[in-house]
Parts: sequence; C-alpha cells; structure tokens
Amino acid sequence: MNRSTLILLGIVCIIIFIAPLAMYNGHGEDDGYFGGSDDAAGQAVEKTGFQPWYSSIWEPPSGEIESLIFALQAAIGAIIIGYFFGLWRGQSKKEE
Repeated sequence: MNRSTLILLGIVCIIIFIAPLAMYNGHGEDDGYFGGSDDAAGQAVEKTGFQPWYSSIWEPPSGEIESLIFALQAAIGAIIIGYFFGLWRGQSKKEE
C-alpha cells in the first residue's frame, strides 16, 4: 500500500471512532440511550403486573461485586472449555 492509502484509511478509522462519541455526547441511560435488552424486558414484565414467586437468597452489596462474580464465572467456564479442547487436541496428536 502506498502512503496516501494508509493516510486515507487512518482518517476513515478516526472518523468512525469519533463520530459516535460526537453524536451521543451528553446522552446516557437516563435519556434512553445505551439501554440493554435486560432493562427493556424487565420493564415489559413490570407492566404486566407479574409478581415473582421467589426472592434471591443473597444480593451482592454493589454492582462491582456482581461484575466480579460474573467475570469469575466466565473465567472458570473458559478454563474448563480450554482444558477439554486441549485434552481433545492432545489425544488426537497422540493417535497420529
């Protein structure tokens, strides 16, 4: 690639990165932006008047703790999946 093509691609990448930041500057979840499907589903269920038949055994004290537990769960799952993929690959190399 020549130099002008790289410069053009760099400018396009910068525009793609900056445009959303400029478009949604000052907006947040309070304005309805960046809301997830969990929030929308929760609001839809609340509108029906549904009452849950159980309650949580333990509620994390903060959102950071909840995120930590979720990340730990994902890490443990990735370790288990990686172990079995490694075991499978090792067995296939052993057979060859």
